[in-house]
This record gives sequence, C-alpha cells and structure tokens, in this order.
Amino acid sequence: MTPSSTPPSIHGQSAIRVEIVVMTVVNSDLKVMLEKRIDQPFSGTWALPGDFVSISADKNQGEDLFTAAQRVLKSATGMTGTNRFLEQIYTFGRAGRDPRMRVISVAWCALVPPELFDMQTDATVQWFSASEETPWIRMAFDHAEILEIGIQHLRNRVDHSTLAFELVPPTFTVGELRTVYDAIKSKRYDPRNFRRRFQRMLTSGLVEEASGKRHLGKSRPAKVWRLSEQFNEKVSKGS
Repeated sequence: MTPSSTPPSIHGQSAIRVEIVVMTVVNSDLKVMLEKRIDQPFSGTWALPGDFVSISADKNQGEDLFTAAQRVLKSATGMTGTNRFLEQIYTFGRAGRDPRMRVISVAWCALVPPELFDMQTDATVQWFSASEETPWIRMAFDHAEILEIGIQHLRNRVDHSTLAFELVPPTFTVGELRTVYDAIKSKRYDPRNFRRRFQRMLTSGLVEEASGKRHLGKSRPAKVWRLSEQFNEKVSKGS
C-alpha cells in the first residue's frame, strides 16, 4: 500500500493521518517496513506505511484512530491489528510538516513475527535494518523522526513487558528469545547472563515449559518454552 496522495479536507484546513512503525526480527536483526511514495510530495522517497483517517458526513463521522491503524497494518502486511501488537506511541503536529496542508499524524508501533506473513519485497516495499542510518536521512516528511521514536519506544519497553514474545514463535528456545532481545536492544547478551535472566522469567511464572523439543542442526535437541497461560490471557485482554 502506498500512502494516499490527497488529504481529505476538514473545513479546508487540516487532516489527520496514522503512520505505522512496523517491525520484525529477521536473522538476528530488527527490521522496519518502508514504502516508496509514488505521488508528490516526496515522490520516490521512502516513507512509513500510513494513510489519512477517513471522514464522512454521516452520524458516525468516519473511522476512529485504531480502526484506521488496523486498516493500514492489514494493507501493509495482510495481518489484522486484532491479533497483533499495535500500540499508539506519539502524535506529530508541527506546522509545515506536510507541504500540502496542516496534517496531524498519530504514530503507532506494530510488531509482526516473520513466520506469520509473506516478507517478499518489491520496488515499492522494502524491509530495512533499524541499526542502519540509510535511508533514514532521505525519508519523506518527518518520518525519520517518527521511526526513531518508534524504535526507541520498543527498546524502552521490552525489558518491562512481554513485547519480545510477540516476535518469537508460540514455542521457542532460550536462544531464539535471546536473539530477539539482541536485535531489539542492538547489543549481544552474554548467553550465561541471559540464562540467568530467563531463569527469573521462569521463577516469576512469566514462561513455562512447552511440550516437544527443537532440533537445531547436530546439537542436542533444545527444550522449548512458551509465554505462560496467565500472561497470555493478560496480553489478549490488553492488560
């Protein structure tokens, strides 16, 4: 999906958009989805997936913000926001940020595990490493700033939440979970130190052992784990 080129007019003065920072982890690297704009302004420049919030003259007045964010996420990845992490992170409303008119953007962070959707790319959709500066300096509008805040939001929250579990399979090894933490924090955790961290997760009831084992090459089959049922219920209820 390419960002809409024509903003809807609210009394001819302003419009509201949603922009989504869509992230995943591939090959131990935190990746961000960007789309190349085909319309002016900033034609040919990379941008975050986003669109204008639809408005209407009926009594419902159009979309609410979360509905618009779900629509953009589904268009970009094929996945709905109802079963994926999708969180509002910041509002951008500086005058002049869009040369067409006064536009206020509500930014969202979305996490999608790569095994659940097709990550094929083309000339208009690419996944970029969050650790690289290019093409941030050439992004449309103020999307480089939005992207930076989205990445920092994830890094600030991962140590005090269950967000890392959004990026591993339903059952995972300790090594697979450590890889996600490595990618998000852009640092390499010492395996022994992370084992101690994982032991605290186990002691607190955050994770529990799952059935089966993971065969990893010639190594001895590894135990697999899962987010405990009580925490899964809290996540599904949005707590």
